[in-house]
Amino acid sequence: MNRARRPPLQHPLAVVFDRAVDSFSVALSPETTRQHRGTARNFLSYLGADHPEVQCLDQLRREPHILGWMSRLHSQAPPLSTASYINRLIALRSICNELAWTEQLPELAHLIRREDIPRLPHRLPRPLTTEQDQLLQKEFLRRNDLGGNAFLLIRHTGMRIGECADLSSDCLRSTAPNQWAVHVPLGKLKTERMVPVDPFVCELVQRLRFFRSLDPLPADGRLFARPGAKDTLLRHFRDYLHQVCHSLGLSTRIVPHQLRHTYASEMLRAGVGLVAVMKLLGHTSPEMTMQYLDVTLNDLEREFQLARSKPRHLVPQPRVPSALLREGLGGVIDSLLAAQHVLEMFRRELPHGSSRLRLDRLSNRLTKILREARKLATP
Repeated sequence: MNRARRPPLQHPLAVVFDRAVDSFSVALSPETTRQHRGTARNFLSYLGADHPEVQCLDQLRREPHILGWMSRLHSQAPPLSTASYINRLIALRSICNELAWTEQLPELAHLIRREDIPRLPHRLPRPLTTEQDQLLQKEFLRRNDLGGNAFLLIRHTGMRIGECADLSSDCLRSTAPNQWAVHVPLGKLKTERMVPVDPFVCELVQRLRFFRSLDPLPADGRLFARPGAKDTLLRHFRDYLHQVCHSLGLSTRIVPHQLRHTYASEMLRAGVGLVAVMKLLGHTSPEMTMQYLDVTLNDLEREFQLARSKPRHLVPQPRVPSALLREGLGGVIDSLLAAQHVLEMFRRELPHGSSRLRLDRLSNRLTKILREARKLATP
């Protein structure tokens, strides 16, 4: 169903807010960009109705403009969910930060503070039980069809269902002799990663390539054919999982993301460290990863005994090989990635303040430059 196109917002600040969203939307998905524009429209509509005297950016104040808008969101009917409220605050803060930088008005960066954004309720990890996991994997293997192999791939790589749908047909990459990894493209957190895999996953990718070759739709470089929009493919995957669970008589509602939680917990129990699990999942913070891990008393006991028998401080640090930069455009991209990494490491050492915020903006611009540089390599 097509959404009705709303008329342009008539407000003196509408143009400058749109320009700010355009500035940083290069690194955002279309849906996230749409949410930022919706938040800007909501805020400016509030300003126009309750504070029509605000005609330029330097008139914006935390009290009453920002706090009044936040109060309006709280009193909205029907009430906003906590997640939606947080998303709107973060979106407006991003816009204000961009305006503070582009319009040289640093006070705009302090209109919405960190403490204004509430925390989401703590969610317990939702890995599958051992019985559920075994039943599902056995059924996927028995069916050996497109959906079954897709969910086995998700289960054994920990990728999100949306990332799986975006996989390229050449996602399986050789990293060393007899060593393979799946290249997971830019996903929810705008990160891409390489996930090491075993021969079983390599076989899964080969099967999925075979299924793709049978599809009547022309090849488009993706591992999964899309008869329509990406959402159509995701809906097909979710319906498939629902049918499988129903056929197995599983009364508990199971969603694809639980396979990702199961993978994370499995990696932890296999001895993979928290930081490594964080990288495998494509997370940007350990706190996010901890929400995925189901840590039991047995896990703690195993780690305790391992630490007693083999203290980590006695293990020599691995040497980091010096990588040579590629030539041409590849070398430019490698240099940008290295600069981004060094900048991020330095930024994390700084206390919260204007310097750290400025480096955050520089990192954002490097991300945009990287995206544009990669486009140059595309014929």
